[in-house]
Amino acid sequence: MIEFANRVRKLEASATLAIAAKAKEMKKNGVDVISLAAGEPDWDPPYEAKEASIAAIKDGNAHYTENSGLLELKQLLVKKLKEENNLEVTTKNIIINSGAKFSLYLALQALINEGDEVAVISPYWVSYIEQIKLAGGIPKVIPTSEEDGFKIDVEDLEKYLTARVKGLILNYPSNPTGVTYTEEELKYIGELAVKKDIFVLSDEIYEYFNYSGKHTSLASLSPKIFNNVITVNGFSKAYSMPGWRVGYAVAREDIVKKLDEIQSHSTSNPNTIAQMACIACLKESKSYVGKMVSEFKERRDYIVNALNSIHGIRCQIPGGAFYVFPNIQYYLAKEVGGIVPTNSIEFSSVLLEKAQVSVVPGSAFGLEGYIRLSYTQPVDRLKEAVKRIHSLLENR
Repeated sequence: MIEFANRVRKLEASATLAIAAKAKEMKKNGVDVISLAAGEPDWDPPYEAKEASIAAIKDGNAHYTENSGLLELKQLLVKKLKEENNLEVTTKNIIINSGAKFSLYLALQALINEGDEVAVISPYWVSYIEQIKLAGGIPKVIPTSEEDGFKIDVEDLEKYLTARVKGLILNYPSNPTGVTYTEEELKYIGELAVKKDIFVLSDEIYEYFNYSGKHTSLASLSPKIFNNVITVNGFSKAYSMPGWRVGYAVAREDIVKKLDEIQSHSTSNPNTIAQMACIACLKESKSYVGKMVSEFKERRDYIVNALNSIHGIRCQIPGGAFYVFPNIQYYLAKEVGGIVPTNSIEFSSVLLEKAQVSVVPGSAFGLEGYIRLSYTQPVDRLKEAVKRIHSLLENR
């Protein structure tokens, strides 16, 4: 019998996608499920992006672009990075990929040797751990706590960065907690990376969803820090285009060259039509982002207050992204809807089956006793979701 490779045997399925798939199946069967599980905005993509894609199809743009992406898109990103992120780069510092997730995957494939450790701050996005494993690396989880705001004290970071650690993944604003970092904290992290000679994968896909101040890009803080940082971003969140699959990475030329070489032997260039839509976004859709973020801030404020009004639920206010990460430990080992959940997976399953609200268990993000809710639904649907959760928990 043909055997699977060891690196594949160690993989764990994404709880986010699994629960989202179950919710979709229930919807197909006519159940009114309110999905607060998947990490995608509910807005339509910008009008300009849709028109640009239609025009591109009509013009017969069905061919390969440059392997690392369209030059015009990279040129626009050079301008964006300078104006918004204080990053002075050229097109040689940028590679366009099939989504920010693939940017992360490429970077880990290019930089990790078998047995290298990569530090990840918990709670973490679900795919970091599995991507490290796929590269032959070993995830080194750095714990945080609710009491500390799910935030690492940067001065404690050094003790985790032992000689075996080759890199650190930093995600801010964070999925799932919404935690972000100040410029001072980021500078400390960047200087520590230079001192330790490790890379930092700076996942900044939620940069615009920052409700507490202007986003600071780690790589912008000094030329030395830039040399150790791979900045990852994309169009999925900011322009509500997750299915269009366009992301990008920014790094030293030699790193980008290696990412390009791996990409040439895996996906080749990202989708041609989608890249043209992204060009239109950068040229013509700047007001779109601000409007969406403003609405999401209102949703955040509502959902945090509403969840905290439920007996036994404790929810911190996130500084960014579009998730909340409430503590549900009070309800574990208690009867809920005729079932006694003992962990966050079972609790999430009860919510889906009994209240028709889909969420993601905290264990998927490396922290038990919590759940993640995406406030990617209009306020009226969020109100209905909270009403259902409240009814289920109060009548347990």
